[in-house]
Parts: sequence; C-alpha cells; structure tokens
Amino acid sequence: MRRTLPIVALATLLGAAGAAPVSAQSAVDERLAPVVVDGEVLFSVRGVTAHPAELRAKQIADRIRVAAANPNIAPQSLTLEDHGYSTWILAGGQRLMALLDEDAAIEEAARAPLAELNRARIAQAIEAYRRDRRPQALAWSTAHALGATLLLLVVGYLGRRGLASLGAKLERSYHARLEQLQQRVFGVLKADQMWRAGLKLARLFSGAAAIMLLYLYVHYVLRLFPWTRGAAKALYRLAADPLRTIGAGLLELIPNLIFLAIVVVVTRFVLQLLRALVAGLDDGTIVFRGFVSEWAWPTFRLVRMLVIVLSVVVAYPYIPGSRSEAFKGVSLFMGVIFSLGSSSLIGNYIAGYSMTYRRAFHIGDRVKIGNHVGVVERTRLLVTHLRTVKNEEVVVPNSTILAVEVMNYSSMAREAGLILHTTVGIGYETPWRQVDAMLLEAAERTPGLLRSPSPFVLISALADYAVTYELNVYSESPDRMEEQYTELHRNILDLFNEYGVQIMTPSYESDPAEPKIVPKDQWYAAPAAPKSLAAI
Repeated sequence: MRRTLPIVALATLLGAAGAAPVSAQSAVDERLAPVVVDGEVLFSVRGVTAHPAELRAKQIADRIRVAAANPNIAPQSLTLEDHGYSTWILAGGQRLMALLDEDAAIEEAARAPLAELNRARIAQAIEAYRRDRRPQALAWSTAHALGATLLLLVVGYLGRRGLASLGAKLERSYHARLEQLQQRVFGVLKADQMWRAGLKLARLFSGAAAIMLLYLYVHYVLRLFPWTRGAAKALYRLAADPLRTIGAGLLELIPNLIFLAIVVVVTRFVLQLLRALVAGLDDGTIVFRGFVSEWAWPTFRLVRMLVIVLSVVVAYPYIPGSRSEAFKGVSLFMGVIFSLGSSSLIGNYIAGYSMTYRRAFHIGDRVKIGNHVGVVERTRLLVTHLRTVKNEEVVVPNSTILAVEVMNYSSMAREAGLILHTTVGIGYETPWRQVDAMLLEAAERTPGLLRSPSPFVLISALADYAVTYELNVYSESPDRMEEQYTELHRNILDLFNEYGVQIMTPSYESDPAEPKIVPKDQWYAAPAAPKSLAAI
C-alpha cells in the first residue's frame, strides 16, 4: 500500500534547498504545474498552499538549467537517492528535485519507477540544452532564419506584384465588358457596386494570406533558437488550440447534427404531404364534409406553422450552443422583443384567420368596412385590400375589420338581389298615391334593375314640412350601385318635373309663389342637348 507523506514532511521537503519558509499547517495543493525547459514540458508537479506548484516547478526548472550550463556535470551522472518519503534526483551532488508520493499520484505510478523516468527526462533535457547552444547549432539556426526572412521578402514582393498585375487585368476586362455585366445583373445591382464588392473581397483574402504567411515565418524563426522556443510553442497554441477546440466540438456535435438533419427531412416530408392534401382540397379532387375549399390554403399555412414550431421544440436541445448561458440570454432577449413589438402583428394574424373561417366576404365582393366602400381585391393574413369606385386602393388591417361591422353588398345579391333605396320629401298637398306611382315609374325607367321582385315604396316619416317617401328597388349588380343610383335619381327628377310635383327641401318657412319645378321646355337648357342626354 502506498504511503502518504505527512503534511509536515511535505512542507519541509518543499521548503528545503533555498525555498521560502513553508508553514507546517499548509495543505496539499491539487493544482499541477509543468516543469518547462526551452519550451519542452518534462513533467508536472504539485505543491502546497504556502509553496504553490508554479513556484516549485520554476525552481526545479532553474536548477536543471544551472546543471545544464555546468559542463562538468555529465547527463549520465544523474543519480537517485531514497529519503523515505521522497526520492531525490541529484546532479554533481546537488539536488535537482525531490519526487514525492503526491507527484507519483499524478501519473498513477509508483514513486521509484517514476523517479527513474524523470531522471532520464532531465538527462535528455540537459543534452538538448547544451546541443542547441553550441556555436555550430546557433550558426545553422541563424542561417535558416536569414533564409526564411529572404524567402518571406521574395514571396511578399512577388505576391504584391502579382496581385497588382491581376487587378489591372481584371479592371481592363471589367471596363471592356461593363455593358454585358450590367445586363446580366438585371438591374438589381450596378456593375460598379459588384466591382467594389469584388475588390473588398480580394483585399480580404490577400490580407488573410499575408497574415498567415507572417505567422508561419515568425513561428518558424522562433523555433530555431532555444531561448524563443517557448514563445514559438505559445504562438502555436494560440492558433492551434481554437482550431483544435472547434474540431473537437464539431466531432462531439456530429450525433446532434445527424438528429437535426433527420428532423429537417421528416419535417419537409410532412409539409410536402400536407401541401399535396391541401392542393386536392383546393381544386376539389378531395372533399371533406363541412370543409370549404377556400379554407384549404389558410389552414395549410396555420398547420405548417404548428408543424415548424413543433419541430423547433423537438430540435432545440440538439442545436449547437443551446445549453450555453449566452444562447439562453439571446433567446430570452429575442422573446421579450418579439412579445413587446408583435402584439398588433399577432392580433392581425388572428383576425385574418378569423375572417377566413367566418367567411364574411370573398374576393370580388363589394363591401363596406367602416367608412370605406369597395371591391375586395386581395385578402392576406395581416391586411385586406379594397378597390374603391374611384379606383383607389385601401389597405385595411384585419384587426380593424374584426373590430367594426362589415356590410357585404354581394352576398345576398347573388340569391335574392340587393335592395337599393332612396328617399324624397314631398309636401302634404300631393296625394301619396300619385307619389307612389311616380316613384315606381322612375324605377321602371331605370335600366339594370330587377323587375322581380317588384319595386315598392314606403312612407318612412311624416315630418314637419313634408312626407318622406322611400323607394326600394332590387339589383343583382352591387358593383354598379353608383351608376344605378344616378340613373334612378335622374328619372325621379324628370318625372316629378314632368308632373309638376315639387320635391321639398329639408326645411322651409312658407310656400313659394311659384312651385320649385323645372318646366319640360327647359330640360335641355344650354349647354345640355337631347342627344347628349340620350347617349347617357
């Protein structure tokens, strides 16, 4: 069974040989520190809280360098001495290090075999230290450094000249083919914009190549000399460690990426299957009882969103970085922004689907929404487009439509006809039967109105100064409402003038001396002409 070194003995051993005084109450430090000589890691050691591993590793490395600098100490002369709780490695009678049981626990090996292995490593480090500092080795390293510097300058000069020459040729070709290039981009991007983007991209690649070349040069030169070999290794780790981490991360992510790919494939298959089903519902080849074909594509968009959301929920734990705090923070931030800024958007979506399934109107229907009257041109999830009689396009948010009444002139017109109605005020001295007959005759003269059901007249009010008559006629053309109202009003005016019946103004104080009518001989007063009126 391996003996455990008492804390007092461990603190004494670590504090010996010129080390700072170490308290006996210090605890073993679980951290490790590498012993590095000329950039090469020989082994790792532990320490105690008062004499940390970093300080102990530095002291061991300093002793090894002192021994290597002493030509009287041969690498083969290193010896081992067992001191009970530790094994000492000596060089010329001087202790280089004391190997403890805690150090052997790092390698999960016995102390004696590990001490022999460390002695061999120290001997090799001493040989390499002396070999790398010989005049012949330094002269050879210097020559290599000068050669690398010259090669760097030549490559940099040729690369600069080559890029300049290539850029000039491309620019000449660009100007020669400017018109063809402009035609190929279909006006989306201008040719000079593409040229500037290409130049920036070329500069980016050339800059990256220059940085990579400079990095390789610096790393190579630093490796040539023993004093800078550690810096070369640090520079290598600076570039290699991120790449190694990325590579290891990608290898770990392969199962997750495979799962995500399967989710994407299954989701696409389900959506394609749903699209085929919806296409059949839309064109009538597939029929479900109670399901209207107009609901097909809106329902598909809704189900597609649900399928995608479900897929995202299933795939979320397997997305790279989804478990990191940064990813969670960004997701939370985006969720807050979406919830704050999308209330009206979601309201319009809900209103759009609500109108779709309520079937309040269809494409081509003439409707009145709030103060807007027009024909429904397009319906979207967020807005509805109306075209007014003035050929204006009105875009109405669906949430507004859901909050106000919608008057559809076309829905009943297809079955029973739309009732157009207008009112006139006639004095009490005119018999109501005469007024009814004149109004019905005006309806008879108006083209485009339905004869069945028959027009009818209502007395809507007995006002202070006149009797209010309401003429109701049927029409099957809601899109011609304004034209039919115009023709109907013209015929009413003509008939009342023809029979000498005065249409009362909203209010008056006394009967005029002459009735307010237009005699028939003045119907075509200038600039009007019978021909022009007949054309109308």
